[in-house]
Amino acid sequence: MLNRHDVKYVVIGAFAAIAQQAPIAPTRDIDITPDDTPANLKRLSAALTELDARIRVDSVAAGIAFDHDAASLRRADMWNLICGYGEFDIAFRPTGIEGGYKQLRARARRVAVEGITVVVADLDDVIRSKEAAGRPKDLQVLPALYRHREAR
Repeated sequence: MLNRHDVKYVVIGAFAAIAQQAPIAPTRDIDITPDDTPANLKRLSAALTELDARIRVDSVAAGIAFDHDAASLRRADMWNLICGYGEFDIAFRPTGIEGGYKQLRARARRVAVEGITVVVADLDDVIRSKEAAGRPKDLQVLPALYRHREAR
């Protein structure tokens, strides 16, 4: 859907690592960092509308509907969302990646996932972000990511 709306984004996190053959378990959601230019955010808003994206909350399985446009999307650094395809997060400044989309895009890779071309964060950027986050779930996968990086 994002590609159909010509949204510029980079997939980050576990999915980006898995798309590069890293031997780690998938997470429940897919994380992306979009370009935060007004034109791209307008396209992102249109894609979110078509997806019927909702704010993800534990107490409401289908999520909470929200109105959005380019300006309102950028008012938050992070959106935790859900749609008919599953859970996804939008992070404008992922932990450890202060330059956001532009920094990630400079080293990102194009990969085909189930016939769809997606741009994913370079493995070094995934590792950098997980190291900076320092959450137990991130720290647990770091040894496998280090080994995968060395084996490539």
